Amino acid sequence: MQEGNRDTREPLIALVRRLHDDFSYLQLISANFHLLQSSPLHPHTMPLKMDNRKQKQEMENISLAITDIVLMGLVEMSNVKYLFSSVIGVVYVTDMILYFTIVFITYVEEALHEPMYIFISNLMVSGTYGNTSIMPKLFIDLLTGCYAVQYTRCLAQSFFIQSYPCVEILTFTAMAYDRYLAVEHPLRYPMLMTNKKAQNILLAIWVYVLSGICVIVILASRQTLCGEKSNSMVCDTISLTYMACGDTTLSLAFGFTWTSIMLVSCVLIVMYCYIRTFIVCLQISQEACQKAIHTLLTHIIAFTAFFVSILFFVFRYRLKGQLLSAVSNIVMFLMGALSSTLNPILYGIRTEALRTKILQKLHNKKN
Repeated sequence: MQEGNRDTREPLIALVRRLHDDFSYLQLISANFHLLQSSPLHPHTMPLKMDNRKQKQEMENISLAITDIVLMGLVEMSNVKYLFSSVIGVVYVTDMILYFTIVFITYVEEALHEPMYIFISNLMVSGTYGNTSIMPKLFIDLLTGCYAVQYTRCLAQSFFIQSYPCVEILTFTAMAYDRYLAVEHPLRYPMLMTNKKAQNILLAIWVYVLSGICVIVILASRQTLCGEKSNSMVCDTISLTYMACGDTTLSLAFGFTWTSIMLVSCVLIVMYCYIRTFIVCLQISQEACQKAIHTLLTHIIAFTAFFVSILFFVFRYRLKGQLLSAVSNIVMFLMGALSSTLNPILYGIRTEALRTKILQKLHNKKN
């Protein structure tokens, strides 16, 4: 009987001892939990750190794997590619003829070697620069159905496309200042604005723009891309930034600050020069006033058309949806084409001296 009781008590005693040991172990862990939690070998912190590193490495691998950018704007235009490519071809050829005509006439005619015509020629050169960076490739891509572009070539096209409007708007600003000096200080104008000064201003414009856009493109190239589809017909750093999944703060901050300072400064200078010129026109003779107003209106129309197209390009990225994207691409191209074609027509027809020289050249060729 005693042996039976002993056999039943022994398992119970062993169980109690085991529970006591487990309870003591739990107390030990609880007492040192704060030390384990702060340790770099803590089982909860190690996977978190490893996951962050792994995620960053995966993002870098994805970015390195992306070698081509698919321009979805071209894909959306595939149904009307022949019509659209025909429009592009006609606009490009027409613009090139007008640009080269104005630049050639200004170069060969010594009577046109004045600051105003030097600035007009620079507008034509920048138009050639911008249209050539966009339209030939757009024309070929639509006809061949090639909707992808190498990432490095996309960055190169971004550089040319974004530097073109910056040169354009700064040239418009220089022209507004030139007309202000001519009307406000007619006697001192030959000393205030010489051909050499006009050339130095244009040189400074090109250096400033190319340097700034170069930095913007370099910052964009360092972004981590997690997609290969761009919602545009051409390459630009804004589209690339929308495709990035890493930290884009530096790229966005520099691009926004640099562009904002340039745009705001140009608009303020242009507005001041136009207002002052208009006020002076009210105080001079009627004939001189009509001539100055005629030139002023030419600048205002060209500048307004160009500035509206730039604003649309900036705000189109807020449009959502495939239909809106397709419509915005078409409208953006048409506005850009209108602005680029409007410049040579306005300055070639409304500028009397330039129009006269062009007509003389055409008449001499016929004879």
